[in-house]
Amino acid sequence: MATTACTSTTSSLMLTYAASTVHPQDLTPSLLSFKSKTLSIYPLVSERKSSKGVNFYAQTEAKSRPCRVVLAAALSSEVGEGVEETEGEEGGAVVTATVIPPKPKKGKAALTLKRDRTRSKRFLEIQKLREIKKEYDLGTAISLLKKTASTKFVESAEAHFRLNIDPKYNDQQLRATVNLPKGTGQTVKVAVLTQGEKFDEAKIAGADLVGGEDLIQQIKGGFMEFDKLIASPDMMPKVASLGKILGPRGLMPNPKAGTVTTDIPQAIAEFKKGKVEYRADKTGIVHIPFGKAGFPEEDLLVNLLAAVKSVEANKPSGAKGVYWKSAHICSSMGPSIRLNTREMLDYKLPSSA
Repeated sequence: MATTACTSTTSSLMLTYAASTVHPQDLTPSLLSFKSKTLSIYPLVSERKSSKGVNFYAQTEAKSRPCRVVLAAALSSEVGEGVEETEGEEGGAVVTATVIPPKPKKGKAALTLKRDRTRSKRFLEIQKLREIKKEYDLGTAISLLKKTASTKFVESAEAHFRLNIDPKYNDQQLRATVNLPKGTGQTVKVAVLTQGEKFDEAKIAGADLVGGEDLIQQIKGGFMEFDKLIASPDMMPKVASLGKILGPRGLMPNPKAGTVTTDIPQAIAEFKKGKVEYRADKTGIVHIPFGKAGFPEEDLLVNLLAAVKSVEANKPSGAKGVYWKSAHICSSMGPSIRLNTREMLDYKLPSSA
């Protein structure tokens, strides 16, 4: 390493620098004062140094003249780029710092980390009712779910199953329906798109809304006052234009979901009684509501087992290895309760249930 002495009385230059990266908030428009560890730079170095985000260029032109080093940089918040600024004297040494601010985070990366989230006093209290990593049997888990549902409204009971599938492959996608024997506890508003004779059939069967092209135009105009949309096959070419509106809301009629059918009265009856559609998200997790926290424990148990059997029966052909990774249940505003998957799959209802 080549070194150059500026004068016989040249003192060492003290610089402070960030251990890993330099952040914009640590810089000032004038002389810079970094905030972490200290580094002594003895007689000035003429070769280039780099320190993870900060590049130092040291140049000396004379040996006998006094040396002055100025470190300056400015950040432009509007442009978002590092701006170089240098100061010096003729024959002196100049050091330039170039700082590139980090790119702003987007999407899920911009969300607050789980460890930094604040929880309400209510949640922190009910969280003590269960052990975080313990696996519970079905009966105990449902009892805990009812205890943790302590809000002023009646919470939903939810099941969350992590499966060993990758939905980006066609043979590992999961989308199906399940009939909950004890219902969902919700009033389902059903709309039907049909024409001809089936128009009257849908009304008699109890559909809340029945229409044809007129209902399609209303939906295009923003009308969404329904929970399920059922369509007859002959209406699907016209319904296709609603894909961008209904798709993101999960309301687009689909044969796999039982919402495209020729037997409209049966479809209406099933959804009114408690038929639930579910699908695996992009991470391979299935989310299924299986009732209300106000249901008796026996009813919640029956509905939960129906959901488990449906997910097991509709196992994708491309799924390999251990199908069930984990299973949790919770109230809509409560902490998750981990289930013992082996006990869950082998559980048999008492004959009286």
